[in-house]
Amino acid sequence: MPVVPDFSKTSPMSDGPLLLYLDDVVRLRKPHPCGSHDWTVVRLGADIGLRCHGCAHKVLLPRRTLEKRLKTFLRRGEIPNPAGDSAPTLGFSRLSSEPESGP
Repeated sequence: MPVVPDFSKTSPMSDGPLLLYLDDVVRLRKPHPCGSHDWTVVRLGADIGLRCHGCAHKVLLPRRTLEKRLKTFLRRGEIPNPAGDSAPTLGFSRLSSEPESGP
């Protein structure tokens, strides 16, 4: 069963750190010089990497600055695997080098 994102922490004014995921699409309060307000999250950590939808420019913002400038989420990215696996699933089993057969 797929895990549903927790949208309870979508407000920058909520308690604790803002929950961000890779590939989240966010709208910031002020436009980029190219005119676009929309950005995609491309890096997570103390600094958040964003890519502009208008000109593909990449910037790093401190998490606190992003929380202040965030207006809304347009789309949420995929939630990381709860088992802690950071590697993407490529259709291969961990125990064999043969591709897994589909149903």
